[in-house]
Amino acid sequence: MSNPLRAEASVELAGQRYVLRLTLQALAEIEAAFAVKGLDALGSRLSGGNLGAQDLLALLGALIRGGGGRIANADLASRIEARDLPILIEAIGAVFTTSFGESEAADPR
Repeated sequence: MSNPLRAEASVELAGQRYVLRLTLQALAEIEAAFAVKGLDALGSRLSGGNLGAQDLLALLGALIRGGGGRIANADLASRIEARDLPILIEAIGAVFTTSFGESEAADPR
């Protein structure tokens, strides 16, 4: 079960529930997959609007592993169907928004 206070979201794929969480390890994995260095470069890459299926898989895999799941991207890919994409994109967005967006809005410093 996911904990929104820890900026977690959850998704169900092929009958199994996965928790998504943005950890430092997940960020490092995403930076490596996207071949960028630093959060500014990663933010630019993510907001550029040119994300493909491999990018989505890299994001999802890293966030699932950040949430404690142990699954390789290749195994994860076999569990995703086209109809799952809107839910996955929403969950990934929620994790990033609650990890970065809400905490800044809540703290006026």
